[in-house]
Amino acid sequence: MTGFMSTMVEAWQELRINKVRILLALLGVALSVAALTSVVGIGSLVREGIKVQSERNGGRVATLALSVNGPSSPDPAKLEKVYEGIQQRFGITTSTHVGRTQAGFQFPRGVTNVDVTIVDIGYGIIHRVPLTQGTWFAVDDDQRLAPAVVVSEAFYNQAGMPNLTTSPTVTIPGDHPATAVIIGIVPDAYPQQPPAAFILTAGAAMTGMESQMSEFKVWVGEDQADSLAAAISADLQGQFPGYYAQASRMDFAAYGDPLGPAQWIVGGVAGLVLLLGAVGMLNISMVTVRYRVREIGIRRSFGATSGRIFFGVMMESVVATAVAGLVGVMLAVAVVKNPWIESKVAPGLTEYPSFPVDAALLGFGAAVLVGALAGAIPALVAVRVKVIDAIRF
Repeated sequence: MTGFMSTMVEAWQELRINKVRILLALLGVALSVAALTSVVGIGSLVREGIKVQSERNGGRVATLALSVNGPSSPDPAKLEKVYEGIQQRFGITTSTHVGRTQAGFQFPRGVTNVDVTIVDIGYGIIHRVPLTQGTWFAVDDDQRLAPAVVVSEAFYNQAGMPNLTTSPTVTIPGDHPATAVIIGIVPDAYPQQPPAAFILTAGAAMTGMESQMSEFKVWVGEDQADSLAAAISADLQGQFPGYYAQASRMDFAAYGDPLGPAQWIVGGVAGLVLLLGAVGMLNISMVTVRYRVREIGIRRSFGATSGRIFFGVMMESVVATAVAGLVGVMLAVAVVKNPWIESKVAPGLTEYPSFPVDAALLGFGAAVLVGALAGAIPALVAVRVKVIDAIRF
């Protein structure tokens, strides 16, 4: 440990002496590390944004959609019983029916048709439904005498922005008139989105809403998604002979990483820039060793071993690039965690993840590796210096 620390101190002293000579090379290394780390960090941020947005549309990783199609519609009671049996046999805890229809709601300016999604409580978990106000459905909402609804911001604005604490109600006219209670508000998926609402299956039955399109989704673990999809498909097919039954993944991860190739390309460019910085560092190290031939010879004459000379010369580059790498990582963190950058790169996120540790370690590790490679050749040259020739230099 004493030898290692003394070598580190010696390397730092040599860097201080030759700081003007190596400053430009280290600047290139620092910028290259910042570029490489920023690419990985921004890629992770973009991937998280795409993941959240995709999970809101298709479901979490991994979500299976169960379907039974045939010459006629299957018996709803039998289908529901089969779904319940599948959940019990395969230990599935999170599921939801998803039905879509339209219903009229009484707004201050008149009755407006609204896109309504008929769901179960598990829909909010599977689709990571964000809320700007209020809450998602709870277990006891099925027992309400007035059906509960979760509405979009466009719906809330057209309904006159009622206070969710004192008067969160809206009227549903029609053959089965009812007064619905607004318990939560979700952000609009895009600007100018028409009013939309979510209602539980029991609430839809209370108001006479009939689903025009329905599916059943379950959330399973990613590791067992493929095996469960095959097993559930076989189970459904066995219970509905003559029908085409299947369980297929709906989440974005089923189609691979959409940003993987692009991130590899940009990372490769940043790595090439880092390699060019290493070449500059190598040239500076070779020049420095050339000027230190006499010093190396004197140290050898006083008993310095080849290993000590090699390690000392190489550590100068390693320490220099490690410092440059640390500066580059700090610069990358400042760029990636900038609020403006985060809002532009991942606009769909409400909470941004922390800077990925693997990106910081990759950048710092690349800088140290570059220093080791750039210092190895000059160190070999220094070891080959003969004592008598060095003293006469």
